[in-house]
Formats: sequence, structure tokens, C-alpha cells
Amino acid sequence: MESFFERVAHIWPAGRRDLHWHILPTPSEARELAAYSDAFIRPGLQGVPVQGMHCTLLHAVGLAATDVDLDGLLADVTNYAQTVDPFALTFDRPAVGSVAVEVSGWPGAPFAKIVENLTHAMTRTDVPFTPAPSRYPHMSLAYTSCGAEAIEAVTLKTALAAIASPLSGTVHVDRIHLVEQWHDGKHIAWESIAEILLAGVTA
Repeated sequence: MESFFERVAHIWPAGRRDLHWHILPTPSEARELAAYSDAFIRPGLQGVPVQGMHCTLLHAVGLAATDVDLDGLLADVTNYAQTVDPFALTFDRPAVGSVAVEVSGWPGAPFAKIVENLTHAMTRTDVPFTPAPSRYPHMSLAYTSCGAEAIEAVTLKTALAAIASPLSGTVHVDRIHLVEQWHDGKHIAWESIAEILLAGVTA
């Protein structure tokens, strides 16, 4: 395997705060999805804590909160969000990729529509940035880091196969989150900026 953090370092260096849009699971939803994640933790593979689980919609590469008119951006996205009905994402058994252990979800259509509209909203700020939209709903349970080259993916797949239980969970999507996010080469962290409710949802 290869290090996720080394792979992204050229576009997202350690310590730089970039704007991200996320779907965030509730604590109980995150605990359900991460119930067996300890089975994957080993040198070179950093587990994502329950409070750090996230489903990225859009990474605005190179764009910090101070670069944009946040009030205008949030008003634009809030207007759009009021046209979007809440929906559920079902996440299935984890898969082992080259840089992470992740769960992917469905349906993809409402997710993709939100990603498309958020990308347009960020573009309307007229501030240069590189959009990195998520192509499908997914959440990582663990990211590869320094030492990942010593990990054999087949050993992780064997550990996954040894879990003789259903591994799935549902995230109720009734809001989206704007955060300013960074990493230190081992872990991802963020500071919350705004939580925007979807249609018919009250705080």
C-alpha cells in the first residue's frame, strides 16, 4: 500500500487549512459504521476516530475561509439546501483500497446532485481554487501513513473476511457541513464553520 498523506501532499500540504463540505454522521451512526475498525489498525495505517468520521462532498483545494465571502457563500448554499429533501445513505462492508480502508454508500444520485451544486456555489465566489469533488459517497475508517509500504493489502482483506457479522450502517442526511480542514501527515482535523439544514429540517 502507499501513504494517503504522501499522495496528497503536493496538492494539500500538511498544516494548510482548506475548505471542505461534508456529510457528518451522528455519534451513534459513526459508532455503528466503525464497530470493527480496530481489526485494521496496524503500523502504517491510522484509524479514524468516531468523532473524525466524515463523508466528503467537496474539497476546495487551496481555498481557506479567509479567502471567500463566507456570508455570501452560506446564503447561496442555504437557498439551495432548502430545495433538497433529506435522504438516507446506506454504507456497506468495508473495502481495502491502496490508501485507505473505506465504506462506500448509496444511493449516489442525491449525493452527486449536492456535490454538483456545491461546486457551482464555490465557483460563484469568483475566487480561484481547484475543486476536488467526491465521485461517490464514502467514509474512511483508516488512512495509510508513513510505513504503509510494508502493509500487504491481502492481510487486511483476510482480517475483513474474518469478521463474521453484517457490516453496514445508515446515515440520515438532513444537513451539510462547511469546515476548514487540515492534516499533520497522520491524522485529519477540522474546525467547523457552518451547518446548513436541508428542506423541512429544524435545528
